[in-house]
Amino acid sequence: MKMFRKILAVLGLATTCTACAAEFQSLSVDEFETILKSDSVMLVDVRTPAEFAESHIEGAVNLDVNNVAFVKEAESLNKSKQLAVYCRSGKRSKKAANVLSDMGFKVVELNTGILGWKASGKAVVK
Repeated sequence: MKMFRKILAVLGLATTCTACAAEFQSLSVDEFETILKSDSVMLVDVRTPAEFAESHIEGAVNLDVNNVAFVKEAESLNKSKQLAVYCRSGKRSKKAANVLSDMGFKVVELNTGILGWKASGKAVVK
C-alpha cells in the first residue's frame, strides 16, 4: 500500500487524497535559509537536470521528481538527515516532499521555490 501511495504521489494523483497526506513543513525563504545552516540537512533540488545546470542553490543535489526513478534514487539518501527540497516555484517540491515524507524522511520545502529565493536576493550557483 505504501508503494502505491508513493507512485500516486509521484504521478500527482494523490494531491487531493487527505488520507495520503504526508507531513512536511513549507517554509519561507528566510526560514529555509536558516534550516540550511545545519549540518544535519541535505539540500535537494527536485527540478530537471537542465534546470539544475542553469542555476541552483549551492550544495544541492539533483533528484528530478518527475523522473520515474525518483523513488529509487531517493531510497539511497541518508534518512538520518533532514531533507530540504525546492523546485522552480513550489509545486514540484510539495509533490516531492509528500513522497519523501511517506518514505520516512523528515522534510521541509521552500514554498516559493528558487524563483522566490532569487527574488529575495539570495545567491545561486550558475
